[in-house]
Amino acid sequence: MSAPDRSILQSALDWLAEGRPVALATVIQTWGSAPQPAGSQLVIDGRGNFLGSVSGGCVEGAVIAEAAEVLETAKPKTLQFGIEDETAWSVGLACGGNIRIFLEPLAAGSTGALLRQLTGEVQSRRPVALVTELATGGASLVHSPTDLGGELTPALDDAFRRDRCVTLQGSSGEVFINVFNPAIRLIIIGAVHIAQALLPLARAVGYSVVIADPRSAFATEERFPGVEIARDWPDEALARIGLDAHTAVVVLSHDPKIDDPALISALQSESFYIGALGSRKTHAKRVERLLQAGVAPADIERIRAPVGLDIGAQGTGEIALSIIAEITATQRGKANGFR
Repeated sequence: MSAPDRSILQSALDWLAEGRPVALATVIQTWGSAPQPAGSQLVIDGRGNFLGSVSGGCVEGAVIAEAAEVLETAKPKTLQFGIEDETAWSVGLACGGNIRIFLEPLAAGSTGALLRQLTGEVQSRRPVALVTELATGGASLVHSPTDLGGELTPALDDAFRRDRCVTLQGSSGEVFINVFNPAIRLIIIGAVHIAQALLPLARAVGYSVVIADPRSAFATEERFPGVEIARDWPDEALARIGLDAHTAVVVLSHDPKIDDPALISALQSESFYIGALGSRKTHAKRVERLLQAGVAPADIERIRAPVGLDIGAQGTGEIALSIIAEITATQRGKANGFR
């Protein structure tokens, strides 16, 4: 996970509202086989209760102990753990990696207001970055590369584009850019058996999921518990939901009356991934229908069909796995390496 866990920040706000002393630890840099990526976070209260992770369990104990001092002094500090350090071995970081962690106290006033604004931006699916001066802990929100201006603009542009959190040297000291791009949203067209297998895998990697199917017998809460279900026709559902560059659409119904309108709508959007179930022969017929409907050949080429990485999948579970793998590869810019 490169993007931060949004629930950690909400937990920090909840704890502040309860009057607890709260510290926030954020991974700001990694080298080698570090267990958690930059942007990973751990929230700690004054009694040592914590949520989240900065190392998969390796150094959490040491960070929690340091949090007590940070809460007492009300001053941030930067921690570093690496395989070459005796401290790393004593706290369990024997994976061969190195990590830097920024540990800061949170206050209900200005810090809380900034975090509330940040979580609001995240919920509205607006790309935003939290920019922190590591020497002072001063932070601000930016929404585009030009918001910072000057020397940091190229780095911020790259961070937004690659969905990567990054630490860099500015004219006034080190700066950490913590990117909060919208969470990946997966829209599944067709409440079929493969969709049931796809749902838990998508949730496991942090996607928000919508099931769209006008067939009431298929799209039921019993078959898809706890997920948003759109029961209107997929083209209408997609127009209502709205598609952006952080949306993936997977078409699974095998019914052209459902699949084709959904594909036409998705191809008119910025969705970063569009996949369709079916054999090459089935897809060839689909291409003919889309061409007759006036879809440009260049747009049709965006469709990943047959859907999923070619891993020799057999059965619904493995097909679902191949789909999640291909979406992830596309998101990370690696899809072409598998083709």
